[in-house]
Amino acid sequence: MDLLTEITKLSHEFGTPDYVKGGGGNTSAKMADTLWVKPSGTRLAQLSPETFVAMDRARLGRLYQAEIPRDSTAREALVKDMMAAAVKPGQKARASVEAPLHDILERAFVVHTHPALVNGMTCSRDGAAVCARLFPDALWVPYIDPGFTLCMDVRRRVSDHAKRHGKQPAVLILKNHGIFVAGDTPEEIRSAYGHVLDALRAEYRKAGIATELRVVRSSNPGEAESVRQTLRSLLGEEAAFVVGCDSFEVAPGPISPDHIVYAKSYPYAGLLTREGVADFQKRRGYWPKIFVTAAGVFGVGNTRSKAELALELAQDGALVMQLAAAFGGIQFLVDAAREFIENWEVESYRQQQMK
Repeated sequence: MDLLTEITKLSHEFGTPDYVKGGGGNTSAKMADTLWVKPSGTRLAQLSPETFVAMDRARLGRLYQAEIPRDSTAREALVKDMMAAAVKPGQKARASVEAPLHDILERAFVVHTHPALVNGMTCSRDGAAVCARLFPDALWVPYIDPGFTLCMDVRRRVSDHAKRHGKQPAVLILKNHGIFVAGDTPEEIRSAYGHVLDALRAEYRKAGIATELRVVRSSNPGEAESVRQTLRSLLGEEAAFVVGCDSFEVAPGPISPDHIVYAKSYPYAGLLTREGVADFQKRRGYWPKIFVTAAGVFGVGNTRSKAELALELAQDGALVMQLAAAFGGIQFLVDAAREFIENWEVESYRQQQMK
């Protein structure tokens, strides 16, 4: 079996909008001495065997013994340097920040995605209890800042699970984040995903909750072009491109790292005035990416793809919030978690890869 050919096929299969948005998610394949992992910020659907970053597993493993600074900025800088040093010679791409987490899992293939169907559970108040009931063999991981902190916590939890059950978990479900599935064959990956998604679909049916986003016709659809012109006037290059759609219930707060990276933590829902937008920027520290108006919901960006991606993530967040009603309602990220993502260099880098 050609590992790179198979992981490329899996990346394309699980790189559709049902599983990930933008540069979200990551995949890997491994053998004893080498881990091949998705480059940071790239789209799963666009990967080829040549684009995976080859990492020396022995060098990558030094992270687990390193003396890590307590300061988060110093910690992430050290981890970034150690990960770069583990990349095998002759490669320019930057490995996914979650490469060490992939390395922890013993099976040959790992596919990590953020399906709305799964995040309806992970981003809900009752997610942990629901996961234990539906997926007793899976490992539930409470929300932890992405990066090295998450890696080390998961490493401990995986080790504890293996001691109790005699083997590592094949499925890891991370609160307000997504799902990792590990398997020694592509068929094991597909089977595990199928089991999880089928079980969740059944739960949504029982709760009477649609798995498609509820959209209502905007009250003033004829005003859409006027809104576009106003946004361009107010934000300049930040709104060089504006895309819109009919109305839906936009999530009022931060749901997951991907939603923060591509659509920001909060939408703008006030009057479209220069003073209102300036006040938002002053309070939040960034220009809004999503605008909720009577003419519909609009995403803005300095490129068309960024504007489209902002709107796509807003729609995804709204669907996650809709689905979470089956499990006690949505649970937003706390301020400390939100601020870490908003200020994390890795996520800034990932967002920049979207042209």
